[in-house]
Amino acid sequence: MKNRYGDMDPDEFRKAAHQVADQIADYLKELESYSVLPDIAPGDVKASIPKDPPASPQPWDDILQDYRTLVQPNITHWQHPGFMAYFPSVASGPGILGEWLAAGLNSNVMFWRNAPASTEVEERTVEWLRSMLGLPALFDGMLTDTASISSLLSITVARHAVPGLDARQSGLAAGKLPGRLRLYQSTEAHMTIDKAAIVTGVGLDGIRRIPADAEYRMRPELLEAAIAEDRENGWIPFCVVGTLGTTSSTSVDPADRLADICEREKLWLHLDAAYAGTAALAEEFRHHFKGWERANSIVVNPHKWMFTPFDASLLLFRDRDQFRDTFSLVPEYIKTPDTGEVHNFNEYGVQLGRRFRALKLWMMIRYFGSDGMAARVRHHVEMAREMRSWIEAEPDWEMLAPTPFATLCFRYAPKDVDDLDSLNEAIMAKVNKSGDIFLSHTKLNDRYTIRVSIGNPRQTMDHVRRCWELLKEAAVS
Repeated sequence: MKNRYGDMDPDEFRKAAHQVADQIADYLKELESYSVLPDIAPGDVKASIPKDPPASPQPWDDILQDYRTLVQPNITHWQHPGFMAYFPSVASGPGILGEWLAAGLNSNVMFWRNAPASTEVEERTVEWLRSMLGLPALFDGMLTDTASISSLLSITVARHAVPGLDARQSGLAAGKLPGRLRLYQSTEAHMTIDKAAIVTGVGLDGIRRIPADAEYRMRPELLEAAIAEDRENGWIPFCVVGTLGTTSSTSVDPADRLADICEREKLWLHLDAAYAGTAALAEEFRHHFKGWERANSIVVNPHKWMFTPFDASLLLFRDRDQFRDTFSLVPEYIKTPDTGEVHNFNEYGVQLGRRFRALKLWMMIRYFGSDGMAARVRHHVEMAREMRSWIEAEPDWEMLAPTPFATLCFRYAPKDVDDLDSLNEAIMAKVNKSGDIFLSHTKLNDRYTIRVSIGNPRQTMDHVRRCWELLKEAAVS
């Protein structure tokens, strides 16, 4: 560092940036040399970092070397083609480069005046994504960090839309309603909706969980009956959350039937398509989402199956004014001459400061093309269907849920074993210990269920075949 009061100078930065580019490229090239799960114990990494921060500057080469030896080998390698746990969260090459450029600009996308290009790139990118998913132009939207925040914002707006409540001005404590708010979701919904209920004052007791059918989909007839019963008992229904691709099994709630009920009952319909919404990039999978265009709000996470670096969540909504009416505050210190004429994203959510998330998506869409992105999704589904055929061909293995997308739910179930849960837990532990593959589990109808989620553009049938071989070996060992 030449200037003790300044930043890294441009020449030093250029040299360091080349080193970082090489580091990332080498990592991606050598991914399969790593065990997907590192062999470390809690506290190992922290113990290797000095307790006190350095008082004097340290050479960049030393810092990068510590990254190489301390950080990179000791993460769980989400980019590894053997990572098939949870849902995919893969950073593609153009996405990484876009993230890097966005960090260089450090543009704060809170309103147009201080981020004109960033704002308009986000506007256009949201329009592109909406079109690529086959949704009508009446949907507006923005990028947030995660589905947790996208759903929280949507449920907050749904609460704001309750007639006579005025929670924005008076809060819930003002007691303006004759009863408590009621939110509906299926028993298979994601816990982020529970968190949104906590934050918005609906509370966990304000959630009514609607039972699912044999394929883990919300039962609309039970939803309808629950709404009627709640109205009779003094509750105030205000929002239904449907899930298009549940976390446990990727089941799809019937959006069309939920929309019928919500329109009739005048309730907000929010659809959580965080994982599976990406499948709509390929037209042949859009039948799963029939009716989603009738929702008030939808969330799809590009950082899951759309190979976008974390974080990036697409929040789409039918009525921009409802979001603005809920969140807009424009004190003197952020007023600009063009307020009211341009799109100021801070007025549509909680955050004032916002990252330039759109740049990586804008670059990715251009690099792969919408057809190329759809082709990758299609390939992942094809690989999942092939693996399903292998499982179904084995008499001692059973599928535990449909496979509408690229996530499989199954177990080993030989007839001479009573404790199948412990057996399958042990099988998965053996597979994960191999280092080649990392899987996660869930419980479906209280049965321990192994999940395999395919969705990494670096994955091939060889990786899927290796996963199946390890599972079969673990089952008989």
